[in-house]
Amino acid sequence: MVSQLDSLKKFSSVVADTGDIDSIQKFNPDDCTTNPSLIFKAVQSNKYKKLVDEVISNSKSRKFSQTEDQVNYIADQLTIAFGIELTKIVPGYVSTEVDSDLSFNTEATVEKAKQIINSYEQSGVPKNRILIKIAGTWEGIQAVKKLEAEGISCNCTLIFSLTQAIACAEAGAFLISPFVGRILDWFKSNTQKEYDSSNDPGVESVEKIFNYFKKFNYNTIVMAASFRNKDEIINLAGCDKLTISPTLLEELSQNDDEIKLKLSKEYSSSLDIERINVNESSFRWHLNENQMASFKLAEGIRLFNKDLLKLKELIKGQL
Repeated sequence: MVSQLDSLKKFSSVVADTGDIDSIQKFNPDDCTTNPSLIFKAVQSNKYKKLVDEVISNSKSRKFSQTEDQVNYIADQLTIAFGIELTKIVPGYVSTEVDSDLSFNTEATVEKAKQIINSYEQSGVPKNRILIKIAGTWEGIQAVKKLEAEGISCNCTLIFSLTQAIACAEAGAFLISPFVGRILDWFKSNTQKEYDSSNDPGVESVEKIFNYFKKFNYNTIVMAASFRNKDEIINLAGCDKLTISPTLLEELSQNDDEIKLKLSKEYSSSLDIERINVNESSFRWHLNENQMASFKLAEGIRLFNKDLLKLKELIKGQL
């Protein structure tokens, strides 16, 4: 029998949402995406001690004015070291995230992105294998616009609203990552409703974005992320890409129930959808009015930054 994972791959490109190299080898995804939380977990596990030790050892041949500079350097190089290993496993893209504390600084984000690409290229990984992950703030999206114009492809992450998604597409983002499960989390916590696979607000948000993009022929890829259960994935079969955790990849690979196409360009093109004009003021206003999106964007940036700081503390301890 054909597994649900194999069936899903007929409709959508499957991406591994992990820094765990063993999991990626097991499930043969097209691409891989990481974030500070996943890198921290991978380093914390001690599974990749050799890789960590090598990065720390290499840093000792450089001069730093203070320990903090060395720690920051090692954190950057660790992320890239994992990325390099991942490019050896997946045939497509590896997403690498810009520091979350730069989410409201366009120029610093652009500079950091170029440093990341330069480090990859110096290690023999061409820039066409890397997607720079940048949070979907207005400042982040302007950085995406500049980077895409210079031939650096970007993954605009922490997308919780159609307004964010449209701004990313109009900035020329190669790919966006709308977060399904975190939207469901918010609605479960803040409303009195019961949610199941028939009315999942995270799934509905991605459907809305996908339909809008296909209706108006945006080239930006929609990669749904942050799934809480298998049904969310199945109900988005046909989305351009789906980035899935090892736990849910395993669940899909162990099940052989039929998966049907849920999203398609043909259907989206037939819909009557009103075009939305997004500029800085409308972006900020719509985000302000969308309580869920504004909260989850801010929370996502805080959580990624928190785990980056944890990673740096871990590095400091090893030094």
